[in-house]
Amino acid sequence: MRLMLFTDTLGDVNGVSRFIRNMGHESLAAGREFLIATSTRFEVPDDPCFYNVAPKFAMKMPKYAELDMVIPRKADLVRRADEFRPDVVHVSTPGSVGKVGRDYAKKRGIPIAGVYHTDFPAYLEHLFHDEMYGTVTAQYMKFFYKPFKLILSRSEQYMESLEKLGFSRDRMAKLEPGIKLDDFDTKHKDAGVWDEYGLPRDSVKVLYVGRISTEKNLPMLTAIWPQVRERAKAAAVDARLVVVGGGPYLDEMKSTLGGHGAVFPGFKHGTELATLYASADMFVFPSLTDTLGQVVLESQASGIPVIVADQGGPKEVVDDGRTGLVLPGHRTEAWVDAVSDLVIDHDKRKAMGAAGVPWAQNFSISASFEKFWAAHEALIETPELQTA
Repeated sequence: MRLMLFTDTLGDVNGVSRFIRNMGHESLAAGREFLIATSTRFEVPDDPCFYNVAPKFAMKMPKYAELDMVIPRKADLVRRADEFRPDVVHVSTPGSVGKVGRDYAKKRGIPIAGVYHTDFPAYLEHLFHDEMYGTVTAQYMKFFYKPFKLILSRSEQYMESLEKLGFSRDRMAKLEPGIKLDDFDTKHKDAGVWDEYGLPRDSVKVLYVGRISTEKNLPMLTAIWPQVRERAKAAAVDARLVVVGGGPYLDEMKSTLGGHGAVFPGFKHGTELATLYASADMFVFPSLTDTLGQVVLESQASGIPVIVADQGGPKEVVDDGRTGLVLPGHRTEAWVDAVSDLVIDHDKRKAMGAAGVPWAQNFSISASFEKFWAAHEALIETPELQTA
C-alpha cells in the first residue's frame, strides 16, 4: 500500500505534530510507502517521508500567534501526489492543506481516511467565547468529513462526538495512542535543570505542558494555584508551578500568578522537554477539549503522576487512582483538594509516578503505527468499505 497523509501541522510544537512526525519515522523503520505532505513556514524533518511546500500565503493565526494560517501551493501538492500515486489518502487536519488532500482523493477516486485530532467546535467556542463559532465549525466538520470512508478517533468519547455530527460507528475506528518511549523516560531526570529558572531543588514542581489558552481550562488552574500553594505552605512544602508552552492566555496567566511561585519556560521540545517531565514531581492537565492529550502519556512514561479532567480523551490513558487522578473538570474545590494533597504527600506521588512507567509501556508508537497502517490497508482490501 502507498499511503499519503496531508496535514496542516507538522513543524508546530504540539502533540499532534509530534505524533505525525513519529509516525513518519516509524514508516521509515518499517519500510512502508508513506508520504506526509504539508505547507508551512516552520522547519520540518528532512527525511524522505516528509514533503513541505512553501506556502503561497501565510499569516499568524488570530488569537494564537504561535500558529500560522496558510494558503498552500495546490499545484505543487497535487503534482507530488500524482508522482507518489497513493492507494489511500489520509487527511490529518481539516485545514487548507487537508482540503487539498480531500479534494485530490475525491477527484482521483481514491479512498479517503482521516483522524479527528482536535475538537475544533469546542476549541473555537472556548477560544473566542462565542457559541456561534462552535455551531458554524460543527457544520463545516460535517461537510468536510462526509466523503471519508474511515474516520479515526483519538478516544472513545470523541466517537460519541462524531456520532452527534451525524457519522455512523461503522465508519469509525479508534486510533490507538502511542509515544516514542525511548524519548520520554526517567533517565532524563536532572534536579539541576531547575537552577536555570530559580527554583529550589527541594521544592515540589507541578508541571503543565501544552497550549496556554482558555480552551485548555487554564483559567481554572490559574484560579486554584494560589490556594494550592497556601495549603502546601501550611504543611511546610514549597510548591512551584511550571507552565511550558505559549498561547493567547500566557500574558494574563503570568500577570495573575506573579508572586505565586509560577514560572513560564516557553516552548520546549526534544531532550529539553523530556528533562522537564522527568525532573518534575507531578503533572496537571485540566483541559476539557482534548481528544487525547499526548502530554499525559509522556508524563507517565517519565515517571510522574498526572491529574486530568473527566472530559475529553486524556482520562482514557490514565489508570485512575494508580498512575494519577481523574477529576470533575468544573469542580474547582476537587482540584484544589487533589492537587494540594498530592503536592504534600511525597509517598503517594512517588508510588503513582513509579506505577506510570510500566503503564505507559502499553502505548508504544510502533504498536500505534501498525494498527494505523492496518486500518488503511482494510480500505483497499475490503470492497464494501470503498463503496460506503
